[in-house]
Amino acid sequence: MSTPPSAPTIIERLIETSARNKFLIFIFTVFAVAAGILALLRTPLDAIPDLSDVQVIISTDWEGRSPDLVEDQITYPISTKFIAAPKVKFVRGESMFGKSFIYVIFEDGTDIYWARSRVLEYLNSVRGSLPEGVNPVIGPDATGVGWVYEYALVDDSGKHNLAELRSLQDWHLRYALESVKGVAEVAPVGGFVKEYQVDLDPNALVAYNIPLADVVSAIKASNGDVGGKTFEVATTEYYVRGRGYIKSVADIENVVLKVQNGTPVYVKNVGTVHLGADTRRGVAELDGKGETVGGIVVMRYGENALTVIEGVKKKLQELQGSLPEGVRVVPTYDRSELILNAIHTLREKLIEESIVVAFVCIIFLWHVRSALVAIITLPVAIILSFLPMFGLGLTSNIMSLGGIAIAIGAMVDAAIIMVENAHKALEHFRDEQGREPDARERVSVIVGAAKAVGRPLFFSLLVITVSFVPVFSLTAQEGRLFKPLAYTKTFAMFFAAVLGVTLVPVLMLLLIRGKITPEVRNPVNRFLIWAYQPCVDFALRFRWPLIGRDGAGHAGPSGLVPGDQCDLE
Repeated sequence: MSTPPSAPTIIERLIETSARNKFLIFIFTVFAVAAGILALLRTPLDAIPDLSDVQVIISTDWEGRSPDLVEDQITYPISTKFIAAPKVKFVRGESMFGKSFIYVIFEDGTDIYWARSRVLEYLNSVRGSLPEGVNPVIGPDATGVGWVYEYALVDDSGKHNLAELRSLQDWHLRYALESVKGVAEVAPVGGFVKEYQVDLDPNALVAYNIPLADVVSAIKASNGDVGGKTFEVATTEYYVRGRGYIKSVADIENVVLKVQNGTPVYVKNVGTVHLGADTRRGVAELDGKGETVGGIVVMRYGENALTVIEGVKKKLQELQGSLPEGVRVVPTYDRSELILNAIHTLREKLIEESIVVAFVCIIFLWHVRSALVAIITLPVAIILSFLPMFGLGLTSNIMSLGGIAIAIGAMVDAAIIMVENAHKALEHFRDEQGREPDARERVSVIVGAAKAVGRPLFFSLLVITVSFVPVFSLTAQEGRLFKPLAYTKTFAMFFAAVLGVTLVPVLMLLLIRGKITPEVRNPVNRFLIWAYQPCVDFALRFRWPLIGRDGAGHAGPSGLVPGDQCDLE
């Protein structure tokens, strides 16, 4: 009895359904490509993936205190509080003269803003155990790769000193640049921070019997406005207020410290007041020409670095007209150049790879229209791979685009093999029937050829797709470095497999037309078969000696064969 024909598999039914509904397949492909292009345009660009841990930095100022005192009174109480916080991996503390830094590192995958809210919550509970006047604050919502742009203020006129340039940076440029979308912080560097300084004469303090604490409290009390009530005069209401903010050196000099025998004692009687610079812990220098003032633009977590840099440049152009005469902004670091060069290099290599693949397809298929099946499928699969990239929040960088570059060679395998099988099926039809197939027979032959190899091709591509699954088990910096590559390579291979059983059969029906050169008449294939046939015949004729030699070669490293001979083998 003859065995009944087996039921078609899901892949075979999918191939046949796609071939019978060409219009729907093209509509779905067009919409998918449009969505992929939109995702491509909205995917953030950067040069490298962000390898930073999910961390929140807590900084605390306690002026004039030694590092050991800062450690005991600030760093230790705060650090011990965060050890038991949820999702915290470890806590690092650093104490220095007058400053404390605490780094709270969270587990991978923790939302940065959830982490920041937990840190603020725990800080509120620890403030009561800190010294009076100490106020710990958290750093900007940025990562270690958030440093995207840096600039310097250059005074060509020579009319402005470093203190004036620093004031221009702190009170003009800083706030304007922080208004740019995606900017977390503009950190100033260099120059002098202007401040009022009071140099007291100890002998005068003793003569007037005025403690130092009274001088400090009197100056603090004299720096502030006060409000009063209102009163009405002739149907007009007047507001009463006392204005007392310090606006000049003279205001501090005339602060009353005490009244002695009806005569007030002023600050100027016990010391001198002048404008000076705050103590600084570093300098900024530009091109070996001397000190300068600058700013560091830090990008907010998860933002598009290229978009943020473009926004900063645009804002600086707008601010150039408001700067003092002779002062200009000079960029000293611009990551957009690195990003654009990296993306340009990868794009160039992707195009070169695509051209090589197209050329190889044309050479081996020896039919330009048939080669277009693989040539069209390749960019469609690449564009579709950006859809899950955008959904997962991955950036387009040298690693993620490198995954696509790795997968290009294997992405066209299904299309090439399907086209070759269709060529062979049409060749067999001509040999058996002695004529060219008509339109209906041609469709039947091409669809049958696609169904014959579609299922094994689909699953072979899926096997290649899951080959990078072990990479997803990497954690910490290794995972953050290589996971983008594994993701994009997996996405590209997955969409290549899907297109291989949907779009490829449709393109085969449309493009495999005209005269198709038989395999034996293709000069490239004929040469390769001529060179390969003797090797195959030899291997099949002496299969057992070759298998034994191969087994002995594998056994060599275990100690049966000396190491130097194994290397020669």
